[in-house]
Amino acid sequence: MGFQEITLICGVDEAGRGPLAGPVYAAAVILNPERPIAGLADSKKLSEKKREQLAVEIKEHAYAWAIARAEVGEIDRINILQASLLAMRRAVESLRHVPTEVLVDGSHCPKLPMLARAIVKGDASVPEISAASILAKTARDAEMLALHIQFPMYGFDKHKGYPTAMHIEALEKHGASIIHRVSFSPVKAVIFKNKFA
Repeated sequence: MGFQEITLICGVDEAGRGPLAGPVYAAAVILNPERPIAGLADSKKLSEKKREQLAVEIKEHAYAWAIARAEVGEIDRINILQASLLAMRRAVESLRHVPTEVLVDGSHCPKLPMLARAIVKGDASVPEISAASILAKTARDAEMLALHIQFPMYGFDKHKGYPTAMHIEALEKHGASIIHRVSFSPVKAVIFKNKFA
């Protein structure tokens, strides 16, 4: 029986639900059992260097992979959970092979035409989801480094848009940029404060 005839399990995960700025990313990965990748783990538990190394290996060895995103405007319009699910669906739809089953990290599944299951902490227990978490995280981090060049005053290269003390301070000093999520409370508060300052 060839690889094409067996069940194609696809892992899906997102990166960037918590930040106050930038898009949310998702990745979908179908691993190739004939080309195993050592060291797959939840992307948050890996060093940046290790994530980058593994991302290259995943792209080279996986049977199929895809990365997608939902923009800041979409996050503000439909909320971060729905935007994450939208990015996940886009990632699965972008795969060059249609998976038999989709395993999603967390407790929610995007609407998909194939069987889909949500697995809490799946990024730590399912290799396909671990691989997806690594691709989503490295792609989003690269995007935030590019946005740092455009908006250096916020320090995106340091915190990647997460609500750190440094980021909140920069927000209060410079106001919100076009890539800030205005539906998020800390951003909303700064806009409101500046409006009446």
